[in-house]
Amino acid sequence: MFKFGVDSLIWTEEFTEKDLPLIGKAKELGFDVIDINVSHPERFPAAAVQREIKNVGIEAVTTIGLPADSNPISPDPGVRRHALETLKRMVDINYEIGSNILGGVLYAAWGYLSGRCRTEEEWQWSVAAMREASGYARSRGDLVLAIEPVNRFESHFINIAEDAVKYCKEVGTGNVKVHLDAFHMIREEASFRAAVETCGQEYLGYVHVCESNRGIPGTGLVPWAEFFAALKDTGYTGPLTIESFDPNFEELNRLCAIWRTFAASGEELAVKGLQNLKGIEASLA
Repeated sequence: MFKFGVDSLIWTEEFTEKDLPLIGKAKELGFDVIDINVSHPERFPAAAVQREIKNVGIEAVTTIGLPADSNPISPDPGVRRHALETLKRMVDINYEIGSNILGGVLYAAWGYLSGRCRTEEEWQWSVAAMREASGYARSRGDLVLAIEPVNRFESHFINIAEDAVKYCKEVGTGNVKVHLDAFHMIREEASFRAAVETCGQEYLGYVHVCESNRGIPGTGLVPWAEFFAALKDTGYTGPLTIESFDPNFEELNRLCAIWRTFAASGEELAVKGLQNLKGIEASLA
């Protein structure tokens, strides 16, 4: 059986101490995992989060889309240095709260578009930063850094699984894997099964189960049966996390382009999505 997770972004744009009860709420709603989006690592309440995760008894992972001032492919060396510092801080946060997956846009600033195709210089800058950050993570334990291919409107750097696997191989530390997200896959991949098989068990590190319009999973265009069958055949055992965004968010909405609601609340979207996805999984048994 799959482990289903829910992203903190269905409730809150920035996870702070006031949001600690959401960790228990995720478990109450029937989720096995909570994915805590860390939008501001410098003020993330890691110690309090660690205590709450332990009290609730739920698996936790984290994600981040690197901000503009932490861009590993920036022409500015100072920005690139800060990107590495941010990645290392995220590693520290994950070990502090007991997470074994750090996912998201880790290879470039989320939303950064140079206006041209990826360059070899950008590739080498990013690989070097990730090699150091993932080496730092490996020196401390077994944290996986899962890089998320996103659609062409959010990054020019990595859009498809094939390039993500190439990146993981070039970093070469063994703990950098691929974070697939159905929302991005339906825009960029030719085949869900082929994308999963390209990653294989060796490189598939994390999965987000988001609908084609970021609405309730199971109500859009994503070929869920094909996707789930491929995941089962590949032997993926990690979390499948529902992620969506509130149109009232202030910082993230420009990047997410969410301009309408798909359910009465983010919580309703997640709960109905969980029901739908569990039904699809059961139909494959």
